[in-house]
Amino acid sequence: MTVAYALTCAGSDPSGGAGIQVDLRTFAALDVWGLSAITALTAQTPAAVRAAAPVDPAMVAAQIEALLDAFPVGAAKTGMLATAAICTAVADALPDGLPLVVDPVMAATSGGRLLDADAIAVLVERLLPRAALVTPNLGEAAALAGIPVRTFDEMRDAAERLRDFGARAVLVKGGHGTGPEAVDLLVDADGAIPFVSPRYPYDVHGSGCCLSAAIAARLAQGADLRTAVGDGKAVVTAAIAGAVTAPDGRRMANPRSPWSAPCGIFPPPFAP
Repeated sequence: MTVAYALTCAGSDPSGGAGIQVDLRTFAALDVWGLSAITALTAQTPAAVRAAAPVDPAMVAAQIEALLDAFPVGAAKTGMLATAAICTAVADALPDGLPLVVDPVMAATSGGRLLDADAIAVLVERLLPRAALVTPNLGEAAALAGIPVRTFDEMRDAAERLRDFGARAVLVKGGHGTGPEAVDLLVDADGAIPFVSPRYPYDVHGSGCCLSAAIAARLAQGADLRTAVGDGKAVVTAAIAGAVTAPDGRRMANPRSPWSAPCGIFPPPFAP
């Protein structure tokens, strides 16, 4: 049996709804063996981040280096990186040429801050030039690009600016927008392509983590970028449609393969 391996470098969410935990569940749903380097510990629920403790950057690097020595990693993703020093450690430890999905996590769905202000510059300078894909939501795209991002045209402008910073492709996520459909816009060297899905009338903790993990998993399996993004969009749509409601009433992403899960959720193909 041939096994594909994907690595996530992200924070731990003890509620299981986001971060390392949902990344690994997403990898497993797509039959990819998940490897993880934990960048931060958090005390959080789907409703709130109560505390966060960054891992020592040398330990983050040691985790990555050990895994790369032992496994043929096919792709990697980043999530919560917390500090400038951790951003630097991750950038230094990941090898050139490894397909990398950068999810520039700045805040939890509940509002807790997950990235220091001084880390943003390091992320832009060190990680974006390494990225096969960057997956910001509207707020993250605005913060990274330095321009308002509300309209479809502004999404494209922000994506082009992030490509100017060195990222090979950018997927600006429209889930925080308005309207009956959630439109994500992929901009790469071949142009722009929208991926459209129904907008559900609720927020889902961990949906961005699930999407970036699904894309990384498909890249590890050898899919080309546009195929990986389309498949990732299908996976996260199923995870949102089948979200689990926590006791506090907040919903959590529930990753599963949209092609084989018995839940009856089969999103349409996400073509232009």
